[in-house]
Amino acid sequence: MSMKFSLLFRKSPAFRTLLYVSVIGAAVSVFSLVAVNSRRVPVIASLDPPVGSAGDILTISGENFGILRESSFVEIAGSRITSSGYIEWSDSLIKVVIPSNVQDGLVSVVTGEGRSKPGFFANSSGIPVVAPPDTSTSLPVVSSVLPSSAFIGSVVTITGTNFGSVRGSSSVVFTANRSGEASDSADSFSIPADERSFDYESWSDSEIKVRIPDGAASGNVFVRTEKGVSGTKRLDVKSAGTKKVFSGKTYVVKLDEDVDSIDSKNATNITLRVPRPVVSSFQPFVEMNECVPEPLIADFNNSVIHQIELQKSRQNQSYKQKFSQSFVVTTFCVETELNPRNVKAYDKERVLYRKSVAPDQLVESADSAVVEMARAIVGKESNPYLQARAVYDYMLANYTVLPGMRPSDSDPKELLSWKRGDAYDFAILYTAMLRSLGIPSLPVAGILVSPNESSESGVSVRNHWWSEFYIEGFGWIPVDVALGNGMEFDSFRAIPNNDVASYYFGSIDNQHVAFSRGWNEVKQSLVNGKIVYRPRTFAFQSIWEEAGEGSVNYSSLWNNPIVQGIY
Repeated sequence: MSMKFSLLFRKSPAFRTLLYVSVIGAAVSVFSLVAVNSRRVPVIASLDPPVGSAGDILTISGENFGILRESSFVEIAGSRITSSGYIEWSDSLIKVVIPSNVQDGLVSVVTGEGRSKPGFFANSSGIPVVAPPDTSTSLPVVSSVLPSSAFIGSVVTITGTNFGSVRGSSSVVFTANRSGEASDSADSFSIPADERSFDYESWSDSEIKVRIPDGAASGNVFVRTEKGVSGTKRLDVKSAGTKKVFSGKTYVVKLDEDVDSIDSKNATNITLRVPRPVVSSFQPFVEMNECVPEPLIADFNNSVIHQIELQKSRQNQSYKQKFSQSFVVTTFCVETELNPRNVKAYDKERVLYRKSVAPDQLVESADSAVVEMARAIVGKESNPYLQARAVYDYMLANYTVLPGMRPSDSDPKELLSWKRGDAYDFAILYTAMLRSLGIPSLPVAGILVSPNESSESGVSVRNHWWSEFYIEGFGWIPVDVALGNGMEFDSFRAIPNNDVASYYFGSIDNQHVAFSRGWNEVKQSLVNGKIVYRPRTFAFQSIWEEAGEGSVNYSSLWNNPIVQGIY
C-alpha cells in the first residue's frame, strides 16, 4: 500500500466583480511563487484562463506536479476533477476540462507530497455586468424562508422561482454545525438536506418544504439546481442541546473484490453491489477516487454496481475478474451535550420516526425478550434521552465485550442470556432495545481505524459497528457501546478525562468510517436470480451479489476495506 495524502482545503468565495477577481488572482499567483521545500510540494505559477466557463480548458502552469497523475488531483472551489476531466498532466503543466458545475473559488493541485498554494478561478457566468437581468437564465431564486427560526427537524417553506418541477439531483443547502478545528474550507460549513433521512417533504418550481437536517446551524440557506445556485436567506436554527463537530480526518479507503473460476453453461450475468461509504452529518464528504473496471452505475442505492456479462463457456474455459475502487472519506469528531429537560416529544407522523422504530431483518425490536429487557431496564422513566442512557449503562455494567468476532450466523439476542458478545452484538441489541421503547435508532456498520506504526500505511483497520438514536429538535446522537465497554482500541487523540464509558455515549471520534446507517433492503433484479448475502460485514445490505437465472458457477472473495492513506 502507498500513502498519498494531503489536507482537504476547500473554499468557494463569492467574488462578484471582475476587478476583484483580477486583484485576488494576481495576489494568489504571487503568493504561490514561494520557494518549495524539499518535499517537492506542488506550486501553481499561473492559471489560463483565470475567468472561464464550463467546457473550457483550464491550463495550470507550475512545478512539482509529478510526471504521472496517479492519485494526484486538481480541485476547483472544493470540487475534485474526475478522472475523465484530465487532458494532460506533466511535472510543470496540467490541462483539465472545466466541469459543468464549476463555481468561483480556489484552485489547488494535490499530490502525495502535499497541497499547493491556491490560485483563483472565476466562473464568467457569475460576474455581473451592467445590463437588465436575463429572465431566461433559469437560475433558482429564493424569495423567502419561513419560519425564519425553527428547531432541527422542523419543516421550513422556501418560496421563489426556478426550483424545477421535480427535485431530481437538486438540493437545499444549510449552514453546517462545524466548530473548533473543523476546517478552513467554506464547503466544510455547509450541509444539504438529507434524502435518506426523509428531509424533503415536497418540491415544486416555486415552493419547497424541507426539514432542517441533522447537523445544521444558524446561517445562510440556498437552493442548488443543475442550473446553478440561488442567493441566500438567513435562517436561525434552534436546538434542544449542543453538538460540537471538529477535528476532521480524511482517509483513502480501498475495496477489492475478486470473482474467479467463472463457468457458465449459457448466457447470463453476475452483478456485484459494492457498498459505498455513506454521507452523514459526521461524515459529510465521500468521493469515489478510482474504480477499475468502469462501473455499470457509480452510485445506486449507496452501492457501486458492477456487472459481468457471460456467454456460454467453450471447452470448460473459465476466467477471473478483479474489481477495485477507492474512496476519499472525511469524518469528524462529534461531541454532544443535551439537557434532558429540553427533550421534545416525537413527531410520530414523520417518515423518519416510523422507519427508525420499526423492526426489520437486522433489528428484531419486536422480539418479546428484547421488549421485556428494555422495559425492565428503564422502569418508569419516560424521557427518551434518559432511557437511552439507562440501556447503555446497563449493558456496560452487565455485559462483556469479546476481543474477537463471533461466527457470522450468531444471533445478537444471545447477548441477553450469555452476557458476552462482540461489537456487532452490542450495536444490534442496543438499537433493538431502543426501538422497542419507541426511540428512533439505527445500527451503523463500517470500519474502525487505529494507529499502527508497523504497517505501511501507518494504520490498522477492523470491521466495526455502533449505533445512533434520534432526539426531536436535536438530531442523531452517536453511541458506541462496545468501545464504552472497554473494547481494545488505540485512539489518535486522548479521550477527555480518559473516561471512555462517558465519552462514547453521545460522542464519536474521527476514526469511525461508516458504510451503512441502518438496513439497506436491496431489491432483487431477477425473480429467479441467485443472490448472496454477507452477514456481519462492514455494511448492512440484503444483496451483495446476484447471478442470472442461467447456470453459472463461480467463486468470489471480498477483501475487508483497507486504508491506503490518511491526512
